[in-house]
Amino acid sequence: MYEEYGSFEKSAPINEGEIHKDLKIENKGREGDGIAKINGFVVFVPDTSVGDTVDVRITKVARKVAFAEVV
Repeated sequence: MYEEYGSFEKSAPINEGEIHKDLKIENKGREGDGIAKINGFVVFVPDTSVGDTVDVRITKVARKVAFAEVV
């Protein structure tokens, strides 16, 4: 029925393996991981604290969130 309008699902604005510099940790997740955003897309970064500014490598991209490690 909606095929003529194309897909409504947005793709992630980031890709696995990318490095992002000077990412600001804005919040803390339930599991204690830091949370940052890249173009509004949520990125979980373990071993970080609110207020940290870090360089990260994207390790996994899911539909609504991504995971990264500090480099």
